[in-house]
Amino acid sequence: MKNVLKIIGVLVLAFIVYVAYMVLNPVSPKETINYSSEMSDLEVVYSRPYKKDRLIFGSEEDGALVPFGKYWRTGANAATTFETSSDILFNGKALSAGKYALFTVPYEDSWTVALSSESDVFFAIAQPDPKLDVLKTEVPVKYSKNLIEQFKIEFSKDSIAVNMNLMWDKVSVSIPLK
Repeated sequence: MKNVLKIIGVLVLAFIVYVAYMVLNPVSPKETINYSSEMSDLEVVYSRPYKKDRLIFGSEEDGALVPFGKYWRTGANAATTFETSSDILFNGKALSAGKYALFTVPYEDSWTVALSSESDVFFAIAQPDPKLDVLKTEVPVKYSKNLIEQFKIEFSKDSIAVNMNLMWDKVSVSIPLK
């Protein structure tokens, strides 16, 4: 009986160590990016998956991780969130201050970017509800010769707007924010 309890104890301890390791070293680490200006304070919280020799964007039949024409939570794990402290133009469309879940629907030449009123949801086990989208917009795709191994979102500023750039594999999209 003592041996059985020892084995159970070792298994429970191993499980706790494994869970702690996965929390402290996630496969797709969580990232928070911020941009502040006189216009607004912007924040994106997302998880950054790796390519790992997988087909990222393409057809479902070809086994793409992010198939064309399907809602993607734009990262991994929990829904990616986009928050603005004031009303802005999001790719030319009015967006009220608030926190939103950010989704994309990739296609070969453009992406649909959608902001949902439902944020802070763990979409690895739940599916997004397009009826809760408060904004949808199209942005063109840019292709690069350089491979980006880990999904990345960053803000950049040009003479026209602040851009939110989404980049992974050899693909990038930019969303102007004013």
